[in-house]
Amino acid sequence: MLPGLGGFNPKKMQGLMKQMGISQEEIPAERVIIEKEDNSKIIIQNPSVTRIKMQGQESFQITGDATEETNISEEDIKLVMEKANCSESEAKEALESSNGDIAEAILKLSE
Repeated sequence: MLPGLGGFNPKKMQGLMKQMGISQEEIPAERVIIEKEDNSKIIIQNPSVTRIKMQGQESFQITGDATEETNISEEDIKLVMEKANCSESEAKEALESSNGDIAEAILKLSE
């Protein structure tokens, strides 16, 4: 804890942050989507989003109910259908449950 605060007092903390050049802003949001390099997505429902500005930099703090969505290509679905001799819906479901891992999806369907 920082000296001189005498316990956690939100107003004192805001004043101290303002003196240090730090500002916070709550951003009303219904959903936050993070698109990852592998084309999958992290979707955060019911988020609490705070924008923090400090020394010319902006950062965001996000909390909420997160789920990950895997992007599955048609080629992957066709490959699993062919190798596991299954329907398109079975192949897609197996790929989704294995987070897009083709080998794992084929093994699940071959059991």
